[in-house]
Amino acid sequence: MRLFIAINFDDHTRSRLVALQDELRSYSERGGFVSPESLHLTLVFLGECNDLQTENIKRIMDETSFELFNMQFEKLGRFKRDYGDIWWVGVHENPTLLDLQRSLSDKLIRAGFSLDRKKYTPHITLARKVVTTMSPRQTEVFKQTVSRIDLIKSERINGVLTYSSIH
Repeated sequence: MRLFIAINFDDHTRSRLVALQDELRSYSERGGFVSPESLHLTLVFLGECNDLQTENIKRIMDETSFELFNMQFEKLGRFKRDYGDIWWVGVHENPTLLDLQRSLSDKLIRAGFSLDRKKYTPHITLARKVVTTMSPRQTEVFKQTVSRIDLIKSERINGVLTYSSIH
């Protein structure tokens, strides 16, 4: 199964992200917008995992403790692409978030997982393949307290990409 570790959002944060999507959509000629229930912040992408690997991931997650922390969302950005841009919301530099991501990655690598080693840049993808008529305004700063992380299974159900928390 295809897995990743992520931070899911409370209702307030999700509604703020959806409002940003709606504004972006109003300036767009086309694009694929992430469904509200699929909005998340990826900490570690794991890819295809078997049952034994999944149990090891769960164990590592359970062994990784962290204090509650606030995550601040503060900027709207995009990765330019020829076929349409990827729009995202950025997270203010946060040492606790970066430490959590690094700790999980290090433990998973020591357990034999092969992970992408590029620099972690926390962001929430709002939409892909977006062509805009003009750029939306920058977002107002908002926050969420992070108290848990989730192991997410990604699968296609009736042709729709669906994320389910499994741990």
